[in-house]
Amino acid sequence: MKAIQPTIYKSIPEFMRDMNMPEPLHPLVALVNYDVNRTIPETGGHKLLIDFYKISFKKDFKGQVKYGQSYYDFAGGSLAFLAPNQLITTTTDKDCYQGYNLFFHADLVRNYQLGKHIQQYGFFNYAVNEALFLSDKEKKVIAGLFENIAAELDNNIDAFSQDVLVSQIELLLNYSNRFYNRQFLTRKAVNQDIISQMNTYLADRFADQQSSIPTVLEVATHLNVSPRYLNDMLRSLTGQIAQQHIHDRLIEQAKVILSTTQLHISEVAYQLGFEHPQSFNKLFKRHTNLSPNVFRKSFN
Repeated sequence: MKAIQPTIYKSIPEFMRDMNMPEPLHPLVALVNYDVNRTIPETGGHKLLIDFYKISFKKDFKGQVKYGQSYYDFAGGSLAFLAPNQLITTTTDKDCYQGYNLFFHADLVRNYQLGKHIQQYGFFNYAVNEALFLSDKEKKVIAGLFENIAAELDNNIDAFSQDVLVSQIELLLNYSNRFYNRQFLTRKAVNQDIISQMNTYLADRFADQQSSIPTVLEVATHLNVSPRYLNDMLRSLTGQIAQQHIHDRLIEQAKVILSTTQLHISEVAYQLGFEHPQSFNKLFKRHTNLSPNVFRKSFN
């Protein structure tokens, strides 16, 4: 059976019309308040590809959230982010249509500083189960920001409209960054469990002499988290991104082999998954300021 291709939406007004939502007041940005516009698709399961950013704010989220292999009960507000050209699927679940949905096109921010560094907001590439969960105090801050955006969109468009909207969206993203950092810290026990699982996985991979060096994507897939979430979580808790963490564990394993065996340096490199011994030598020296040979001699 031929797979059904997703419907692609390049413009926000076209998307809003097809979703039976109100016509946007600005061609590059739209805000849907589901408390006012309770529009729910009659059928679910339709796949859509949207070429613009989406931020969803649920004031009252209740249910279970998955972190790694475990589920955690949560009740409160939540924020979820979607970058352009990502696939979404329609649903008829009423609980999914509450709070606000903010859509904005990349062209809205392209000529602003936000357009130049929006890729730094890694949460646009997190998985759905890695949403930002808000405290009551944080929820009030975010609700106020959405209300300010709604009020600006209700004004007549003038020469200042785009400047104001972009600054409000940037403020929303900066607060989201702050609150995500808080979430990494307050859910430290959960995240430490993910780090422990990662270290076990890396140890198993490095012990497998037929294995290549694991990539960040492979590690994240094993942990059931997105690569960007893994990077941001590790940076918040350890100061390192995932690639640095992999290299650190790799070097520690190399030190064990160099100090306990007489394998040739090239054999050590191949055992650890390097295709070229020179690459191993370079990485080892960068991390230890010693060549593998000099390090080994220090044990003799």
